[in-house]
Amino acid sequence: QVQLVESGGGSVQAGESLRLSCAASARIFSLLPVDWYRQAPGKQRELVAGISSGGRANYADSVKGRFTISRDNAKNTVYLQMDSLKPEDTAVYYCNAHIGAGLIRGQGTQVTVSS
Repeated sequence: QVQLVESGGGSVQAGESLRLSCAASARIFSLLPVDWYRQAPGKQRELVAGISSGGRANYADSVKGRFTISRDNAKNTVYLQMDSLKPEDTAVYYCNAHIGAGLIRGQGTQVTVSS
């Protein structure tokens, strides 16, 4: 079974950057579409960015131009580069991998942005 582990979260000031990583335990990960979601306290889960197995990316309007999703299939890892962070980006960030009709979820990593 594929397991996902997120890392790279932390506490930063507004305007700074973080890079999140989503590492998988199996090579099949390179064939799977992957999304980054986030959930802030009291808010609904929000899709932040997604990337296909071929590397095609899509973004939520709220992060376009600031966040970049990428993947290194040799390392079974998907990244989320987050630049120009804002306090409203504060949330727990999760990566999800789509496998067939199912979804594999990571445990999440906290991102806190202070003004």
